Amino acid sequence: MRRAKSVAIAMAILATASASAQTASRWFPIPAQAQYLTGDSWSDAGTTYRLYGVQSCLRGTSFTNARGIRRDCGEASLAMLVALTRDLKPQCHDAAALPQSRTVFVFCIAARSEGSGAGSRIDLGTALIATGFAFAALKPDGKPVHEPYLVAQRIARQARAGLWAFPDLPDPNAVILRGLREDSSHSIGMPSPR
Repeated sequence: MRRAKSVAIAMAILATASASAQTASRWFPIPAQAQYLTGDSWSDAGTTYRLYGVQSCLRGTSFTNARGIRRDCGEASLAMLVALTRDLKPQCHDAAALPQSRTVFVFCIAARSEGSGAGSRIDLGTALIATGFAFAALKPDGKPVHEPYLVAQRIARQARAGLWAFPDLPDPNAVILRGLREDSSHSIGMPSPR
């Protein structure tokens, strides 16, 4: 639950980040030496980069795969982020920054240069969510941070893509929102709803 609280705090900060947050006006690649942290974040040179509006599965939560083996959901999201960034080689741009925590929220886009998709652009967040290995991040009020990602999530869920294929998938937004409600109830001395 500690990790869920950390993610919940990050989501709350993201939801309240102002449009006037310090942002850079440059596109940059995810460095080869980046250290991947979760299925929606990595660090480089002391700065943490998070995909804006994307929520990966939480580490420490698990699902049962088709062979009946329990797997860490956060690790599955992480593996897909690594695979897509290495295959697509996207360029990222700052969306918002939290200088006090050295965190930068980014959008990442890849341009296909060959094959039938030549000239098309792929948003990394949409790719992760549409393949079913990440989710649309929600604000504390339950509304999406970035509405198009919720549309991609609905389509992936309906198609049972990626992690949605497993009936015991631990939806990270449900875990985070439940944690926020419990924290809120405890902070005002009320029993948590069941």
